Formats: sequence, C-alpha cells, structure tokens
Amino acid sequence: MKTKKIIEIAKKTILEESKAILKLADFIDDDFIKSVNYILNSQGRVVITGIGKSAIIAQKIVATMNSTGTPAIFMHAADAIHGDLGIIQNDDVIICISKSGNTPEIKVLVPLLKRGNNKLIAITSNKNSVLGQQADCVLYAHVEKEACPNNLAPTTSTTAQLVLGDALAVCLLEMKQFGSSDFAKYHPGGALGKRLYLKVADIVANNQKPQVAPETDIKKVIVEISEKMLGATAVIDGNAIIGVVTDGDIRRMLSKTDSITGLTAKDVMSPNPKTIDADTLAVDALDVIENNKITQLLVTQNNIYIGVVHLHNLVQEGLI
Repeated sequence: MKTKKIIEIAKKTILEESKAILKLADFIDDDFIKSVNYILNSQGRVVITGIGKSAIIAQKIVATMNSTGTPAIFMHAADAIHGDLGIIQNDDVIICISKSGNTPEIKVLVPLLKRGNNKLIAITSNKNSVLGQQADCVLYAHVEKEACPNNLAPTTSTTAQLVLGDALAVCLLEMKQFGSSDFAKYHPGGALGKRLYLKVADIVANNQKPQVAPETDIKKVIVEISEKMLGATAVIDGNAIIGVVTDGDIRRMLSKTDSITGLTAKDVMSPNPKTIDADTLAVDALDVIENNKITQLLVTQNNIYIGVVHLHNLVQEGLI
C-alpha cells in the first residue's frame, strides 16, 4: 500500500508542475522581448539576485548563462544590502527573482537597485508587488499553487522561475548564434568537453601502430595484432592501405582451415577497410563505429596511415 501511495504522490507532483510550466508559454510577452534585448544590448553582465529558494534558482540561471556565452554573476539579496551592491557596475542588467515580490529584503533592495541606470528585470508571480511595480520588465512566473500539499514549500513556483531563466538563456544563446565550437570553449573538462573538442588524432597518438605488408606470414600477422593490442592491423602496400586483418578475420580463418602454413595477410584481410581522418572529432568516429557495427577504424592523416582508433579508446575517454 505504501509503495502505491508513493508512486501516486510522485506522479501527482510531476503532473501538477508540468501543467503549471505549460501555462508559462501564455505569459511570454513584450516584457520578455524587452528583457532579451536589454541583455543583448548591454555592455556589462547580468547580475541575478534573490533570497531563499529563489536565490538557489538564481545561481543555477547564472551558471546556465555563463556556460552559454552570457556573462552573469550571482548576488544574494540579503548580502546586497550589507555591502554586496558594489558588485553592480554601470552597464549591468539586474534580474531579481522573488515569488511574492514583497519579502522584507526585496522591499529594501529594490529602491537601491533603482538608484542607478541599470535595467531591472523581475521574475515574480506577483505583478502588483513592490518588485513587479518597480521593475522595467516583468517575467510572469505565475503558478496557481505549489506542489506541496500545504501550498507552502516552494516547489512549482521555483520550477517556473527556473524554466523562465532557461527560456531567457536559450533565447540569448540563439540570438548570439552561440554554436558548438563556442560551447566547447566553456566546457573543456569532462565527457561533455571531450565530445566537443577531442579529436581522433589525440587518441591515436597514445596507441601503437599495427601494420603488416601483404606478403607477411599469417603467424607474424597474429603476433602483430597481439602485441599492439588493438584487435587489428592495417595491411599496407607502399603507403597505401589495401586491407585490415582483425581478430574476427583470424577466427574465421581458423574455423575454415586446418593448416595456416603458407597463408599471408592478403589471404585473410578484409579489403577496403573503414578509415577516418585524424582531424575528425572522436565522437564522430564513435558514430562511424556504431553505424558500421565494427570495433576499430584505421586512421589517416593527409591520406597516410598513422594508426588505429578502437572502440575501447572511446569508452575510456567517457564518450559512451
């Protein structure tokens, strides 16, 4: 019975919040357009402030903007009235987040924010509040009630604030034509960064370079594959790649013949192997491997064979 009740409560919470978020689309108006343009035309940063749970939402919006090309900084509303107002510079745009727009800290803070020429954008559920009335623009984060059964704990309202912040950040991103190459500059670490900047050449540089000639005895081919530990070897004639011998090719050969005496690389190889240029992103190499249901690719640079990239390399780099 408890299990059923838990599932019921969880689903109800999600559905209530999703309905409230859907209604936000109806509140996107001229003030939203003005807010985007204020930030786009500003020579400064976006200073985002709030208190309580709204302050936490403010920090997340700051992080999203910074990572998508809009310089932003967080200022806690309580700290602002005790010295942190010095954070604000002349060309900054200020976003103040408050559900009621009438908390004591916000009532004190808003007149101070209005002393300069900075544009003030409010994210609030109450357009008639002190914040709503004093702001240059209001992003209306109205929700009928919180998901909390007592209608007290900030739940749906903070989700609404977050979604409006995301909508603002994505509009700015697209208006600035902020692309994947720009994104990579701000996300150099972790798997996300690697997907955006890691190239096949970076991986191959750390691998050995298995290769044999067409006439190489099959025993030496097997040794080459084993020693280089990449599950395959390129078959090279002059400077040209004419084939590849993989672990799978060796297994198929052994299943079809009782004697390997006299066999060479060209007798066993798969001709016309899949290759990839060293300057290709590693994540694109992964796509080629997955789409062709293979485990390695021969790598070329200026049409010259330089090594092998294996599926295991891409796994180790966290691309899967």
